[in-house]
Amino acid sequence: MTEAVYVIQPVFSDEAEANALQEEAISLIESAGASYAGTLRARIREVNPATFLGEGKVAELRTCIDGLDVTVLFNGDLSPSQTVNLSEALGGKKIIDRTTLILDIFALRAESREGKLQVELAQLRYLYPRLKGKGEALSRLGGGIGTRGPGETQLETDRRHIRARIRSLEEKLSKTEQRRGLQTERRKKDGVRTVSLVGYTNTGKSTLLNALTGADVFVKDALFATLDPTSRNVEIDGMDFLLTDTVGFLRDLPHHLIEAFKSTLESAVHCDLALIVCDAGGDFEMQLSTTLETLRGMQFSSPYLVVMNKCDGVSSTAGFPADAIYISAKYGRGLDFLKQKIFDALKDRFVRARLFIPYAHADGYAALRSLVTETEVKYTDRGSLISAVIPVEHAAKFEKFLERSKN
Repeated sequence: MTEAVYVIQPVFSDEAEANALQEEAISLIESAGASYAGTLRARIREVNPATFLGEGKVAELRTCIDGLDVTVLFNGDLSPSQTVNLSEALGGKKIIDRTTLILDIFALRAESREGKLQVELAQLRYLYPRLKGKGEALSRLGGGIGTRGPGETQLETDRRHIRARIRSLEEKLSKTEQRRGLQTERRKKDGVRTVSLVGYTNTGKSTLLNALTGADVFVKDALFATLDPTSRNVEIDGMDFLLTDTVGFLRDLPHHLIEAFKSTLESAVHCDLALIVCDAGGDFEMQLSTTLETLRGMQFSSPYLVVMNKCDGVSSTAGFPADAIYISAKYGRGLDFLKQKIFDALKDRFVRARLFIPYAHADGYAALRSLVTETEVKYTDRGSLISAVIPVEHAAKFEKFLERSKN
């Protein structure tokens, strides 16, 4: 039977913000494979250190869920003691907070070995401080949301084992990060230009990757449908680029979660160009500000283009960023213009040249050939005449082959 989740939506001052967070919570619940059972909105004037909610609101919540087989989601962050106290006040109901729900979705989505290690590390780091003296509460969790990944391994039985496991995961991921760093350096050395798709979750990044590259990456209308990074080559105006899609962002994404996924998010930070993809039919201002805030927290400094996706349902572009690029990845609209913008943003990194390769020097050129993109090759009696695009950092290596050199 599908797990039912009842939401506690705290309201501090901004009703619109609370409404948006509530809608997002429902999407998260559905992404976790559960069903939405209802919401209790709680206006917070002063946080109760024991249960976060005041006594009256706890009593109202107890009445709302009496007789219901539901998990209670607090759509925010609870301390370990607040989680346990609230559960006890509600007769032992399972209580999860927003971070627990996000971690559960990540555990559900992770497919690669690295992704699974990252999820497990994030879960253990989050759960560990919640284990101290809370064995009984954890034992009541049973199955469902909050117990995927390492959740069903009786974590409370051996905290020393958990600490050792965290250290082991950190070491494994550190080695993975080192390998990824070497790959990044090798790509730079080889002149590979990287373009990252970044942005809020469920804005259509994977759909755009498929549309631009002809790939068949999994696409689903759900939050965090893509967790593991995916890279594909795309050719634009005769030049090859490496396009990478990675996990989407979310407002108030927990810092330790970003830290756990640091190695895979490196592709978003160390790219030559980032495409910040927003949903034109959604709260694009929030999506853009959340993405930029998250990237800046990771010391992101690369140039970027703002791409407004899903524009097929938008009648007017008034109010959108002045330099935004409008597309519909689903229907293929605006993609040629986007490709040209990508090339224009990086064109100062390339040199177009006509090369003449005498047959006697073919071996010398062959050793350098991987550094260029050949757009046209013609054969003459004396050698090969090649139109090529060369990364600026390698241009000097081809000086002797420039067409004028044959004269």
